[in-house]
Amino acid sequence: MPRDEFYAIDTTTLPWEERHNPKIGRAILRKDLHTDPETGAEIRLVRYPAGVVNPAHTHPCGHGLYVLEGELMTHRGTFGPGSFVWFPEGETMEHGASPSGDVTVLFVTNKPFRIDYVE
Repeated sequence: MPRDEFYAIDTTTLPWEERHNPKIGRAILRKDLHTDPETGAEIRLVRYPAGVVNPAHTHPCGHGLYVLEGELMTHRGTFGPGSFVWFPEGETMEHGASPSGDVTVLFVTNKPFRIDYVE
């Protein structure tokens, strides 16, 4: 939803959108908040269900995850609420939720998002 004017969203009333991921065999939940019409940068809330980890992949964009709830497991460690993790463009990575519970993050990209799995 590209926008270039002021707006406010009550994210508590915005429904979670299930995005089935065939590579994982489960859905990852998201709430799209903003897409910059000029750069393609995106901001969304993302929730990984407990134990769901996105396997080795890359992106043609840098992206950051600010942990709001739960534990974010990555190939570089585990991070709790208040942590901000940045992945540079092209890095091979894994990230998702710990087995102990869901993780909710604010997800930000610096340009259009795409996921490429490493075989």
